[in-house]
Amino acid sequence: MCGIAGFCNFSSDYTRQSEFWNNVLVNMRKSIAHRGSDNTGEYLRPHVGLAHTRLSIRDLSNGAQPIVRTAGDDEYVIVYNGEIYNTDELVPELERAGYVFRTTTDTEVILYAYMHHGINFVNKLNGIFAFAIWDGRQGRLVLYRDRVGVKPLFYSMHDGTLVFGSEIKALFCYPGIKPKVDLDSFREIFGVGPARTPGNGVFHGIREVRPGHYAVFSEKGFSAVRYWDLESSAHTDSPGETVEKVSFLVRDAIRRQMVSDVPVCSFLSGGIDSSIVTAVASDYLNENGVRLNTFSFDFKDNSLFFRSNAFQPERDRPYVDIMVSKYNVNHTYLECDENLLADLLYAAVDARDLPGMADIDGSLLYFCSLVKRHNKVALTGECADEIFGGYPWFYREELMWVNGFPWSREMDARTLLLSDDFSRELQLREYVSARYNESLSEVPRLDGENAVDKRRREITYLNIKWFMQTLLDRMDRASMFSGLEARVPFADHRIIEYVFNVPWDIKFRGGIEKALLREAGKSLLPREILSRKKSPYPKTYNPNYERLLGQRLREIINNPNSPIMAIIDKKKALSFIQAPAEYGRPWFGQLMAAPQMMAYMIQANYWLEKYSPEWV
Repeated sequence: MCGIAGFCNFSSDYTRQSEFWNNVLVNMRKSIAHRGSDNTGEYLRPHVGLAHTRLSIRDLSNGAQPIVRTAGDDEYVIVYNGEIYNTDELVPELERAGYVFRTTTDTEVILYAYMHHGINFVNKLNGIFAFAIWDGRQGRLVLYRDRVGVKPLFYSMHDGTLVFGSEIKALFCYPGIKPKVDLDSFREIFGVGPARTPGNGVFHGIREVRPGHYAVFSEKGFSAVRYWDLESSAHTDSPGETVEKVSFLVRDAIRRQMVSDVPVCSFLSGGIDSSIVTAVASDYLNENGVRLNTFSFDFKDNSLFFRSNAFQPERDRPYVDIMVSKYNVNHTYLECDENLLADLLYAAVDARDLPGMADIDGSLLYFCSLVKRHNKVALTGECADEIFGGYPWFYREELMWVNGFPWSREMDARTLLLSDDFSRELQLREYVSARYNESLSEVPRLDGENAVDKRRREITYLNIKWFMQTLLDRMDRASMFSGLEARVPFADHRIIEYVFNVPWDIKFRGGIEKALLREAGKSLLPREILSRKKSPYPKTYNPNYERLLGQRLREIINNPNSPIMAIIDKKKALSFIQAPAEYGRPWFGQLMAAPQMMAYMIQANYWLEKYSPEWV
């Protein structure tokens, strides 16, 4: 993976002050150098500047960017972050058309495909990506983002200039673009956070290219085009045919994503998702006499403090042991203690540029830094729950029919610590309800569906567009903060398109969550794994972690200069710290309850300190 950044203005001539503007490009890509600094490069012409910082995965010697190719007198230039998994299928047609490849990178394939097929060539790509192409012939800059938003791409319009970058921090390196917030910023933070409304960059004036879109900037202006979305259609395959199709698609996606010129590893939690990925990847490497590195995550002393609950019924370790005993892998058990976990809250904001999933972000950030010592590329099991219906809100009546986002139904918790005046000003319920209804209006409908099937289609759509995006954001920033490329085979658009239209009675056959995926992976996994009840990403149960958070939040509250004191109620916050366990239900997802509420406030305060945003 890599980091990209740049700017474009058709009324400017950047070459008149080339040293100044080249330094701007350098500063932009330095701000995201953690995404990979094996190679760097800049491209500056009268109307456009592009910058790239590279994590070399394919063609280690010749893959430096920006890549520039010419057709006549016109230049075509690309800066790219991602991986394309079907390049071998694209190359022959391009070679027949006369294109001569100077590298073995997928970057060059993308650029030639654009030159040959035109702007809508993106539909031919299978992969995860965010890239910018300067088209000298057409006089335009085109920004592309992959179908489901695995790779990030932010932008802002400033005085007629389009400025873009892989992360928000890169935009703030451009002259005149400064951190600003408005009421909608705080509505995002406290109303839908740690999720984000699609396309919303939270900071005032910061946007994100939406998944499945490309954006065109030319002298005619700026426009965004949707090139992909979910579609509803009748499912005609039998249950057996469906299992067979899913089995093929999953295995094919994993094997495709093994392509790399550096060794690939996998995250292994002992759940069905990561176990299927590990099984296929291990067999793939074993065919060539190579052992797969695998890594599992846990917290120090969780064996002493773990408490089973409806969301997290059991620990991962016994199931990891079963997989390690079955497959010829080189496994490493990784742990994090509560003191380090509390310290990581700040680095997690540095990585995301926003408050996030608190200790859940921080722990993944740490684990990824340890994995990077061994590997540059990791396969994960992310996205399977959103696609195959693994969360309780897919099938528990009291969650499924919530009039709002089912993973974020506890709206009272979100205003619990805010001052009454600020809460009234935010009007969070109205804001969140508007975002929810906007998304519902976009759900592709299928004629003839009954109310229950219609609702499950809505839940699936919302999960893919919102909840899955939050976890993909988390995975990208946590992994790329240490220059680790995380791949997500279950996010292959072919799997998503197919399974989206599979009836619930096949997905949930026999009343078993993710029954379709279990059946598709039956030949790969031990019986104990196949029958294991879903358990989410681990979190610490050590009570000392909660005490640490209470101490840190109390210090913030007792400091009148803490920026968050402008919006929270000191008395309410101190009362919450005294008895956080009384608020027991998650306020986001399955893991974020009382300790995470304190951690989120700590992150929000650090975010305001770090960026000192101007209020507009």
